[in-house]
Amino acid sequence: MNKIIMALPKGRILNELIPLLQKAEIVPEEDFFRTSSRKLLFNTNQKNLLIIKVRSFDVATFVALGAAQIGVAGDDVINEFNYDEIYNFYDLKIGKCRLSVAKIKEKKISENKGHIVVATKYKNITTNYFAKKGVRAECIKLNGAVELAPKLKICSTIVDLVSTGKTLSENNLEESSLVMQITSKLIINKIAYKLMNDDITKILNKFKKALNGKNFVRK
Repeated sequence: MNKIIMALPKGRILNELIPLLQKAEIVPEEDFFRTSSRKLLFNTNQKNLLIIKVRSFDVATFVALGAAQIGVAGDDVINEFNYDEIYNFYDLKIGKCRLSVAKIKEKKISENKGHIVVATKYKNITTNYFAKKGVRAECIKLNGAVELAPKLKICSTIVDLVSTGKTLSENNLEESSLVMQITSKLIINKIAYKLMNDDITKILNKFKKALNGKNFVRK
C-alpha cells in the first residue's frame, strides 16, 4: 500500500476544512489540532494517508512537484502558478473570498499611457488581468500588508484578497473591479493519480461522499 501525503493550508481555510475532513472520516492525530505543536507532518486514522501543514501559497507547489499527492488550494494559488502537473478535482466550497483591484477612495485608477503600478502578492494574475485590458502592469511584489502600499505612496492601486472589505475600508481603499471569485479546490498530482490511482481514488471517494457527490470540477 502506497503512502499518500495530503498538503493542507494553515490558517482560515484549515479551520473551515476540519469539519469536511470529519465528514470524510479522515481523522488526524491529536497534535494536528494543538496550536502549541510545531509538528508539520501528521498521521491519520487512514493507515496510508499522512497530512502536512504548509503555507497556503505553497500547497500547489508541493503537489506539482510530487512531494504531496493531494492538496487543498484556493483558486488564487492555482491560477497564480498555473501548474500543468495538477488536476483540479473537487470544489470544496470553502475559503470563499474574491481577488479584487482596489484603489484609494474617490481616486481614479491611473493608467498613464497604458501603464499602471500595482502592489500585489499575485504578480502573474495581475499582469494577465491588466494585459487583457491593454494595460502593462508594473507589479510591486508584497507578501503581506499590501494595503499599506497606497498609504505610503508606493502606488495608488493594489490587487489583493477581499473577504468583507473591512481591511480595505479601514485603510481608505475601495474595490474598483473584480479579478476572480475564489473557493478552495481539492487538487491532485497528475503522475501520482496515474501511478497510485486505486489508493488516491479511495481518498477522493471519501471527499465525494462528504460533498454528497456534487461539485466535480476536474480539469
